[in-house]
Amino acid sequence: MLLHLQIDPRSGLPVYRQMMDQIRYYIASGTLGPGDQLPSVRELAQALSINPTTVVKAYTELQHAQVLEIRHGKGAFVNQSTPRFSESDKEKALRRLARQLAVEAAQMGASWEFVQGLVEEEWTEVAGADFQSPPQELRKS
Repeated sequence: MLLHLQIDPRSGLPVYRQMMDQIRYYIASGTLGPGDQLPSVRELAQALSINPTTVVKAYTELQHAQVLEIRHGKGAFVNQSTPRFSESDKEKALRRLARQLAVEAAQMGASWEFVQGLVEEEWTEVAGADFQSPPQELRKS
């Protein structure tokens, strides 16, 4: 499975924590389901251009939190009992991220049209052919 993990070295959050948070989101949203295998340590380290020990640390921490199951010689798998996000939890998480984007964009003086264009470009890159523009009634003019 190809995970679109985004690592921001300037975020102040350690890389392994960024990875853990994003993997948790994939699981909680249902993108990764119980029993799904994550990329190997080597594959993920190479894809993210990071040290393999960073991936090991993230996977190990997620194993200790009972989010992942590590099977020696086989890889890392999503634990069978990891809960998914409720719609309410999903909305709260997305609102927090949207608020952060809105605050930073406003501080930079970016226009709504510019921010909307950037979000659509990024969404298309991540979601690919699955991208659908929001219905007109959800768009603010």
